[in-house]
Amino acid sequence: MSSIIVRGLDDAVKQQLAAQAKEHGRSMEAEVRAILTNAARRPHIGIALLAAAQAVGGVEDLPIPVRDDVARAVDFG
Repeated sequence: MSSIIVRGLDDAVKQQLAAQAKEHGRSMEAEVRAILTNAARRPHIGIALLAAAQAVGGVEDLPIPVRDDVARAVDFG
């Protein structure tokens, strides 16, 4: 298993992690490990949407509008 060190963590974040760990009945290290594991396993929204579209037959037939507008500078005056 790998280890990491997180420097510069705000004290308020550390206190919140400690409170969450206590609430879940585990060490702060175990709490952080669970948070990181869940975050890493969360599917990428773009890939999830692509998979959902492919599951219902894809999106090949959807019309794609032409984007021919020209960018212009903003006039705040």
